[in-house]
Amino acid sequence: MKKFDGVIEAVHYHDGQIVSARLFERRGATFSDRIIVPREDLIQRLQKGKTYVTGQRKEYLASTFETGAAVQAVARNGKVFLSTRPDATKDELEGVPVF
Repeated sequence: MKKFDGVIEAVHYHDGQIVSARLFERRGATFSDRIIVPREDLIQRLQKGKTYVTGQRKEYLASTFETGAAVQAVARNGKVFLSTRPDATKDELEGVPVF
C-alpha cells in the first residue's frame, strides 16, 4: 500500500450518515494525536487527493498502525458517500468502530 495521509480509527454516525471521524494525520515522519474531523472536511481532503485508510494504532509503538481498507468519497446520484467500497450506496466504513 502506498503511503497514506491518515488513519481513521472510529466514526460517529447520525441517521446512517457519518457525522465525524476520529483519526490520526501524518505529520512528516510521524502522526498527530487523535483528532476529530467533521464529515465535510474529510470529504474535501479525499477529493483533494489525500489518502486515508481504516485502522488502529499499535499500542506502545507510536506511529505504527494496523491498517485496513482505503476510504473513498463515492459520488452517486448527486450525493457523496464515505465508504471502503467503490459501489457504495450509503456511508459505511467496514470494520471501523463507532464512537
